[in-house]
Amino acid sequence: MTGPRPFKIQIFVADGRPDGLRLVEKSNWIGQGIVCPRGAYPRVKKRDEFSRSGVYILIGPGDDDRPSIYVGEAETVRARLDQHYSTRDFWQQVIVFTTTGTPKNKAEVKYLEARLLELARLYKRCRLENSVDQQRPGLSEADQAEMEGYLDEVLSLLPVLGVDAFVPLESSTNRDLYYLKVKQCDASGFETSTGFMVRKGSRARRTSTPSLKKHFPNSYTMRQRLIDSGILAEDEKGLRFAEDHLFNSPSLASSVCAGRSSNGLDEWKDKRGRSLKANREGATAD
Repeated sequence: MTGPRPFKIQIFVADGRPDGLRLVEKSNWIGQGIVCPRGAYPRVKKRDEFSRSGVYILIGPGDDDRPSIYVGEAETVRARLDQHYSTRDFWQQVIVFTTTGTPKNKAEVKYLEARLLELARLYKRCRLENSVDQQRPGLSEADQAEMEGYLDEVLSLLPVLGVDAFVPLESSTNRDLYYLKVKQCDASGFETSTGFMVRKGSRARRTSTPSLKKHFPNSYTMRQRLIDSGILAEDEKGLRFAEDHLFNSPSLASSVCAGRSSNGLDEWKDKRGRSLKANREGATAD
């Protein structure tokens, strides 16, 4: 079993605008990624890349800190994106994966769509706009292996393109755990490469202070969204995290858990009582 391998990608800014259409290719891969902001789509949609078959991901802001995502497939990507441009208004960007070689057939792109949906539902890192599951179509063993290889390449590129919805949350294994034990709150978590993870089973204060809503509306709104979505579930003891949840920062995590404004760098402490800030400073000094 080998670990992650270095790879090289090439990004071509096709219309000369940094926030415009980008074509992404990876070394030793015949696939191609197309990153297109919604606003750029009308002026670039006639390009040949959109006439191919492929799987695509519509991406927009969600109700909490997770993005809203819709996964689809098409034998002619342009035709489906034209529909979505007119009928779906949540998305701000689309990422398409197609190929510069032999076009993928209908069964192959439907297989990729089904697999991406499976991963999104498994990892729960986005709010899926798809209303129904897609079943994997029947492929031969050889074709399935080929599509799994293509999917591996897609999954290696998506985080580079800023999309983490299809990769698992980082595990607490071999991590330094931090704890927050204040009024009606008993939570644990750890730092990740992209934020701070509060672990499943952590307890949060049942009610928030009035000052949180008044002076820190973003933290208050996040807390309410987690309650409304069931990630923060109410039971006889208060509020409990029904699943691991990744926050953008330690302070947002601690404010949501404590129900008040909180400096997470000071309040998250390891089993020795050292703050996250102190451990960061120690690591920097080393």
